[in-house]
Amino acid sequence: MDHLPLLIDLHLPAHRQGPGGEDETRRAIELAGLTGRSGLRIADVGCGTGASTLVLAQMLDAHITAVDFLPEFLTALNSRATQAGLAERITTHEASMEALPFGPDSLDVIWSEGAVYNMGFEAGVQAWRPFLKQGGVLAVSELTWLTHTRPAELNAHWEAAYPEVATASAKLSVLERNGYTPVGYFTLPEHCWLDGYYRPLQQRFATFLASHQHSDAAQAVVEDERHEIDLYERYRQFVSYGFYIARKNPGSA
Repeated sequence: MDHLPLLIDLHLPAHRQGPGGEDETRRAIELAGLTGRSGLRIADVGCGTGASTLVLAQMLDAHITAVDFLPEFLTALNSRATQAGLAERITTHEASMEALPFGPDSLDVIWSEGAVYNMGFEAGVQAWRPFLKQGGVLAVSELTWLTHTRPAELNAHWEAAYPEVATASAKLSVLERNGYTPVGYFTLPEHCWLDGYYRPLQQRFATFLASHQHSDAAQAVVEDERHEIDLYERYRQFVSYGFYIARKNPGSA
């Protein structure tokens, strides 16, 4: 967290703050069975600058509450929503994902792309379930192993950075034992990492370093990002984000 202001500065100009893509958001919407429904109430948790929020607003008859704890990201989202003519469908709310501003059984959908890791996958799906109506949809993308075994270097990096990284079967089991029925799953393709996230990030490094006078802290932030990119480029067949879509079971709290 000591580097948080630097991370905000590096990621604020980005269209998205993690791997993903508009086509993949649309695919998840279709798998969730949301198209054609009216009056949906959706929370986009850990929304960042709104890449997924805007797609949800474009595709669905819904009101979306976009939640993030960083006001800078929400300001950018509001500007983008206004430019896209979608501001009336979106309300931004500054809050931690651990303290969401919703009542019990009040939401049709909880959406979260690449953000639940901040709480941990199991803690997140447990904490958010009470906000969903019976039969409500949870849709999250989450770091996922694609194989049972991995190279030691890759395994050590992600186990240290996010101990809950696991295979899809393990993540689906978490959903099932926490009162959800999985209804869809797919992995993000390489372009979501490279074209959608890493290449634009790399293009900002030089400007970012110059704006911070190549300070040790700024250089450390960039080196961490470069290391992650290098690992993905060498070991992309072993890890991705999985997109998980599930429904809250009848009778679950």
